[in-house]
Amino acid sequence: MNELLERIFSLSDINEIIDHISNSLKKPVILESDHFFLLAYNSYYVDHFDLANQQTIFSKKCPLNIFEKFVETGVIDQLKTIPTPFRIKEMTEIGLNQRVVVSAKFKETIMGYIWVQEIDENLTDEEMEFLYDVSFHVGKIIHKRNKIKQQKEEAIEHLFRKAINNGYKSEKELRWEAAQLDIILPSIFSIMVVNAINAEEELVEELKETIRSYLNLKDNTSHVVIYQSSIVIIVGCYSLKYSPIEAGLQIVENLLTNFDEKRYSNIYIGIGNEYQQLGSLYSSYEEALEVVDIAEKLGTQENVPYEYDKLGIFRYLDVINYKNKKCNYLNKNLQLLKAKDRESQTELLKTLEYFLVNNCKLKPTAEQMFIHPNTLNYRIRQITELTTIDFSDFNQKCQLYLDLMLMKGIKHLEN
Repeated sequence: MNELLERIFSLSDINEIIDHISNSLKKPVILESDHFFLLAYNSYYVDHFDLANQQTIFSKKCPLNIFEKFVETGVIDQLKTIPTPFRIKEMTEIGLNQRVVVSAKFKETIMGYIWVQEIDENLTDEEMEFLYDVSFHVGKIIHKRNKIKQQKEEAIEHLFRKAINNGYKSEKELRWEAAQLDIILPSIFSIMVVNAINAEEELVEELKETIRSYLNLKDNTSHVVIYQSSIVIIVGCYSLKYSPIEAGLQIVENLLTNFDEKRYSNIYIGIGNEYQQLGSLYSSYEEALEVVDIAEKLGTQENVPYEYDKLGIFRYLDVINYKNKKCNYLNKNLQLLKAKDRESQTELLKTLEYFLVNNCKLKPTAEQMFIHPNTLNYRIRQITELTTIDFSDFNQKCQLYLDLMLMKGIKHLEN
């Protein structure tokens, strides 16, 4: 074993190391990161991988059902506390044969896990000792890989920060620098900005990693960077057949589906237009920021589109607000409804907003507000009796909606 150890210690390629371990022990071996992502694997007999191993290799990470079983049976706790190789008994319900596992460490920090599936015969004491000795070298190699990866990620972040700030003299200069970093640039892209207002650093990092993990499953031409207080996503596609904006909306859906509304209530999202020229990264970024800025000023993104291209009249709120202030303009109908809401604890202003957003259609308005159509009808009657609003007048409806938005965000807009 000493000669084999020396040979392994001379290797710096993680795949070669795992090949040597598998071939010497004559057993399937899998190496996972500290977050249970597949790093390398080899089997002395390829058909001896059990179902658990097969699923890990196929998905490139430990499947959720296996991870949950490991948590339930205390295996995860053991991985973090037992420094030497230990045996895990067969778990037929998750397709797991008996195996030995040892953590691969670098300076007392766990970098990953080496899993050896036991076939026919168990590992001997000498083989267990060999596995323990080799685990430190594996930990050192993973650490070096992670350090190189981190340095490259930092360089990539720097490139895109510079690009969204219009820091390149030409597209040729940007492409040259990207080529030095071996970055695959998109054929078409859109910039997406996620701004977590007043969020703690831990929350921002959690958001970033969630977005990054989602993108890794989709398209490796997309990149995630932190810039100032925002998470900036360069959503890229290989082919012009695909839409980065649609991909961005899928990210939004993923975020809204997987996160607690209370923790993420102050998140504002903007998606800039699609471009093919990389020199337009700055333009798409500025467009995404404008959407975020409008939603932040209104204090909500409800009824505000994520896409810059669909902002419509929202783009002119600042200009209109300036003119209204100059003329001391107030919408008298809205003031009447505001007073009624305050006096009677009604929701007439909110009802009016949803009614206008839904083009004065009763059914979709009631559905969006989660109220009965009869309740909505009653509120609309109240609105028409209290005010001079005519819902058949298109210009008046447009004016009402603009004034509603300005009333909602007036405190923010004046700051």
